[in-house]
Amino acid sequence: MQQIQFIQITPEQLQQIIIDGVKAELEEIKKHFEPKTPTEYLTRNEVSKLLSVDLSTVHNYTKKGILTAHQMGSRVYYKRQEIENSFVTLKK
Repeated sequence: MQQIQFIQITPEQLQQIIIDGVKAELEEIKKHFEPKTPTEYLTRNEVSKLLSVDLSTVHNYTKKGILTAHQMGSRVYYKRQEIENSFVTLKK
């Protein structure tokens, strides 16, 4: 059976105990928190400038599956991270 104990403290002391507990929990959460980096989307023109290629080359890379296009309405976008990941390391 559980026993209930009454402890006499002032409202200010109770408030300080709660604040200290919340601060400790927030510090623990901060240790494990990794903010998500926002995804940067590029247009076809921006991709062609980034890769120093023509728009038709960007189109061909998309059709071949080298680049992955994402569509929002009638606009076509590419994720910068996916473009950077599509580069292949050359073997010597």
